[in-house]
Amino acid sequence: MVISYAGGECFKVSQGNLTIAFNPPAKDSKLAQAKFGADIALVSLDHADFNGSANAAFGERQPFVIEGPGEYEIKEVAVRGFGAPAEYAGTKTINTIYSVAVEGMNLCFLGALASAELPAAAKQELDDIDILFLPVDTLGHAPAYKLAVGLEPKVIIPMHYDAASLKAFLKEAGAEGTKPEEKLTIKKKDLDGKEAEVVVLSA
Repeated sequence: MVISYAGGECFKVSQGNLTIAFNPPAKDSKLAQAKFGADIALVSLDHADFNGSANAAFGERQPFVIEGPGEYEIKEVAVRGFGAPAEYAGTKTINTIYSVAVEGMNLCFLGALASAELPAAAKQELDDIDILFLPVDTLGHAPAYKLAVGLEPKVIIPMHYDAASLKAFLKEAGAEGTKPEEKLTIKKKDLDGKEAEVVVLSA
């Protein structure tokens, strides 16, 4: 599995011929546009910073778009979405937390989560997380790290931050020396023995 970061909350996750886009920005967002095609696009919140699933189409590749809570299975990828109240850009809305099972690995994408108190359904279901995508700015660096530790992921990938909040988060996590990596290439067996290891990806 190869994970790369396009800034904001936008990630490209590739496994073989399959590509998943998480929260690609729309054209009217101020965030940088993602320039890749995807088979599956996940949108956690209906805002231009995250809902640009049309931008995840490339040539003949048109993504299967998932935009809210529920259970989905597409191309042997199992996705579960859990709704959580949120506030973004001054608007009260619903954010969807996604649990994605692909090639024996469990990814948890928290989206623009605004509260470290998870909904009951998500709390029950989110276990054995291999890779956690964690929003720093929407939660605040200290609550974000506390939530991450409680979820017991093997790897934490921070997202949605600026330079100051990332620095504060890394200090909170005791990972000040972490250098950004261009991408994360990882297999299930690479996760053995890892506990809440922070990986920063450069956009």
